[in-house]
Amino acid sequence: MRLRNKPWAQEFINAHPEVIIPNPEEYKGIWNELFGNDNPLHIEVGMGKGQFITGMALAHPDINYIGIELYDSVIVSALEKVLDANSPKNLRLLKVNGADLAKYFTKGDISRVYLNFSDPWPKTRHEKRRLTHEGFLKLYESILIDNGEVHFKTDNRGLFEYSLVSMSHYGMLLKYVSLDLHVNMPEDNIMTEYEEKFSQKGQPIYRLEAQFISK
Repeated sequence: MRLRNKPWAQEFINAHPEVIIPNPEEYKGIWNELFGNDNPLHIEVGMGKGQFITGMALAHPDINYIGIELYDSVIVSALEKVLDANSPKNLRLLKVNGADLAKYFTKGDISRVYLNFSDPWPKTRHEKRRLTHEGFLKLYESILIDNGEVHFKTDNRGLFEYSLVSMSHYGMLLKYVSLDLHVNMPEDNIMTEYEEKFSQKGQPIYRLEAQFISK
């Protein structure tokens, strides 16, 4: 993905520490103190421009949400969406690498992980970078509650098939699988920017819900 340089991005990010948390490692294990309640916490890894996570926070005020994105030029678009939505109190953003989740969360902090339209990394030598690779599944399991879930959407059939196999081999329970989500789209489906774009072109959207099984 080619990113457009936004020289003003860092200053804009620094101006809104109430949304983009500048010191997330300090809340490891105590995110409930930041949100001021004990509601479940859901995270989206690689949130892009933030349409999904903002929509989810507005639709479910009894759940806390954190959107995670590494790139300044992308997270500022998400920040603008959050501000336009009057900064829902149950939503925060982190400008961190999704591979470093263990630095910011501990076992039981998270109830659900969302992965939406992740980079497919199609080359075999890049397999470990796929967000549904065994290494990432182990990472999610280390911060989720017992029997926590991963919800995944993509337009890439190859990545979807890979993810089904990867999660099955890991021992996860596949609770829901759709090869064309929009044929019978759930009423509560919140679309991402990519989802809107691809579905308008008639491309199928693949979705799954997988659950870790406590040993």
